[in-house]
Amino acid sequence: MKYENALIPNDKQMKEFTEGDINTPIYMVNLLKFKNKAEYEDGRKTNLSGEEAYAIYGLEVMEHLKKIGGESIFSGVVNRLMLGEVEELWDWIAVVRYPSRKAMLEMITNPDYLESEKHRSAGLEGQLNIETKDF
Repeated sequence: MKYENALIPNDKQMKEFTEGDINTPIYMVNLLKFKNKAEYEDGRKTNLSGEEAYAIYGLEVMEHLKKIGGESIFSGVVNRLMLGEVEELWDWIAVVRYPSRKAMLEMITNPDYLESEKHRSAGLEGQLNIETKDF
């Protein structure tokens, strides 16, 4: 099985995200891998680790989630792999409930969110987002 961490969806993934059922609640499973040192696109000097920069984003995103009716369900540090094999483990996992894809899209395109997203991009080496729904 091949996997590739990324920071943004590719064109196909984004197109599929906006098609079909965009009104049903979803749970997004986030597997997060951090940079050793945060790197901001604007070139600002920082002593933050990638994890510390992402933690700033994590605090700010809670407010963005509230605005759209979303919520953080769980987050934690990845300790070990119990089953299967990967070359390298992710650092954290987070599960977030969104009222819908439409609400998530509304959040991630909001200018206030985009300001917070700078910390996410600075801290993350990449991630996997796995969209899930109730049966």
